[in-house]
Amino acid sequence: MTSALPDRVESWIREQDLIPPGGDIICLVSGGPDSTCLWHVLRELGYGVSALHVNHGLRGAESDEDARDCLDLMGAEILMPVGAGHVRPATESDLRDTRYRLTEGRGLRATGHTASDQVETVLYRLVSSGSAKGIKVRRQDGVVRPLLSVWREETEAYCRERGLPFRVDSSNLASKRGLIRDEILPLLRRLHPGADRNLLALADERPRLPRALERTLAELLSSTAGTKAADLGGGIRAVREYETVRLEGRVSFGPWRLESTVPGLVVRTRRPGDRLAGRRKKVQDLFVDAKVPRAERDAWPLVVSGDDVVAVPGIAEAPGWEGSVRAWKDVRP
Repeated sequence: MTSALPDRVESWIREQDLIPPGGDIICLVSGGPDSTCLWHVLRELGYGVSALHVNHGLRGAESDEDARDCLDLMGAEILMPVGAGHVRPATESDLRDTRYRLTEGRGLRATGHTASDQVETVLYRLVSSGSAKGIKVRRQDGVVRPLLSVWREETEAYCRERGLPFRVDSSNLASKRGLIRDEILPLLRRLHPGADRNLLALADERPRLPRALERTLAELLSSTAGTKAADLGGGIRAVREYETVRLEGRVSFGPWRLESTVPGLVVRTRRPGDRLAGRRKKVQDLFVDAKVPRAERDAWPLVVSGDDVVAVPGIAEAPGWEGSVRAWKDVRP
């Protein structure tokens, strides 16, 4: 039974902050079980749901039937790209990008991507690029995925239990996703029954560092030398001294560039009552004496160690901190 499925979807939407409570959402529908389930579940949950179908016209009469069924069942708006049915895009991602481009600017849009799609995506990217990067829960262009916690088998069962007709895309069998779905994943399940969930878990892992940077840090940490440094790029280097590793480098702060080999320093703007460490004079008075224009003072960088202001770049340094911070200002127009 799939009676609990709407509650699970609502919990996922709230957890990921995908759709405002009772808000409007456009479902990008294909006529398949996933997007049909999505459209119906979001309506059941009380969202302001409309449907939109993009007819790429790649399967002739079959494509037209998909569009007609979406119109009859969901009242979907039908869009057809210029040249549809005549030029086949190079990849499946081209079709997806076309749908997103055609619907951009219409507000929040939802697609029927499921946990099953996530598994297939992770597996493909592992093989093709060595990355376990999965489908984004929310794209920057306003596309959200409310069904990423639901399996494809559940969307099909949901539609059948509620008498919702759905279509099956015959071109799926010849796609890369179809190969993964119908041939590769069944073999992996024979190796281990938890293959799907283990692959799904990879999508939740934090991104790794670039491989070259990982190798550099690994070599640095495995070194037996008492002190060793490695350039990490971007003006940053890592320094290992026995059992301690620190990062040294350059900080950009507005037009300012600051460098120091002293660990633990922080750059921030001024706060009320700030004084230079070891001196009674307030930072405000230092600005006045240096004739810093009032409009520039709130954006001027201060270098601090804990709660102590140890340097006001270009103006003053605290006793004992002389020369510990190099600073220069980009004066290009």
